[in-house]
Amino acid sequence: MDENYQKLANAIILQAVKDFKPAYRRLKNHPNDRLAQDTVREITKFFCSQYFEALSDLDGPALLNRIMREMDEKHGKN
Repeated sequence: MDENYQKLANAIILQAVKDFKPAYRRLKNHPNDRLAQDTVREITKFFCSQYFEALSDLDGPALLNRIMREMDEKHGKN
């Protein structure tokens, strides 16, 4: 795979993680927040999409679950 393509793919995934974390945290604290709901939903779709599979050999749903688990443990919410 072209090195520049790989850098771009990694940057897209990293940005999705950076966007997901505050939205997920907000949703945990404010379950009725529509913007947080929409953001979490859209990023979850991305991690479960064929587009994600094209960008990376990672298991998108497993990665997203790990991120959520780590955030829940860090903030004491199981």
